[in-house]
Amino acid sequence: MTEITAPGTDAPIDEATGVFVDHRELLFGVVYNMLGSVADTEDVLQETWLSWTARGGGAPLAGVDNPRAYLVRVAVNHALRRRAAISRRRETYVGQWLPEPLVAEGEAETAEGPALRSESVSLAMLVVLESLTPLERAVFVLGEVFGYPHAEIAEVIDRSPAAVRQLAHRAREHVHARRPRYDAHPRVRREATERFVRAALGGDIAALMEVLAPDVTAWTDAGGKRKPASLRPVHGRDKVARLLTSGRGGPRNPVWRYRRVNGDDAAVLFDGDAPFAVLVLDLTPEGDRVRGIYVVANPDKLAHVPKEEA
Repeated sequence: MTEITAPGTDAPIDEATGVFVDHRELLFGVVYNMLGSVADTEDVLQETWLSWTARGGGAPLAGVDNPRAYLVRVAVNHALRRRAAISRRRETYVGQWLPEPLVAEGEAETAEGPALRSESVSLAMLVVLESLTPLERAVFVLGEVFGYPHAEIAEVIDRSPAAVRQLAHRAREHVHARRPRYDAHPRVRREATERFVRAALGGDIAALMEVLAPDVTAWTDAGGKRKPASLRPVHGRDKVARLLTSGRGGPRNPVWRYRRVNGDDAAVLFDGDAPFAVLVLDLTPEGDRVRGIYVVANPDKLAHVPKEEA
């Protein structure tokens, strides 16, 4: 086995590598919730690793009392810089943009994936977080998702605790105004997803009208690479039902499978063994109707989705 050494030196950094690996899933969760992109998250983790191994002339652990805090700070600041590049890409993106989904392998809840990946917020919440400023989002993710106190967040983003409190207050108000706090029971979410898929597969408009809320909205992100796909959100039960039962532009060998997506029960449409689209539903507070439909069909955003086993 080749010994890992620090860039530009002959010094082994096996211990530093172990520390980074120990915290990698935490860093992934924080950065992914800030960016909503698996590919960008992996790039940021690579940048964090390079910053870590280059520290102290190849002695990353020297003088670091709290490696976890240090790594989170480096990763968050790399992620904040990455937001600018993502915003520029969004300006030329074709059609609607949705976050890149995190899809678990198989139907087991979290057994196949690292535990901390379950800290990723729902796809619907990630859409809401896109409306925050980068700093507000960083503060919200660290505080509301990972439970960091304001004093620690202040050290991570190099702001005063008072500034962090203000950022946290603005972020919470904005998020809770757009998405009140409630979570449908997993069984309720699974049953609603199954009813929805059966009605959509069968082209049963009457059944769809039963499961859709009157003010339902459907978002479809195909990145201009799959047609037909609505370039704008579709609002209202009648229009959404017609969109779902049009039967155009689907896969030749459609196979639906139920999967955990960002920690929630959802569905994945395969074309043979290749992922074709990820479907996530947002339910009404009562859990009996679908008020939001998120369809990610951009092949670039499905690259990390596990293939269907033969």
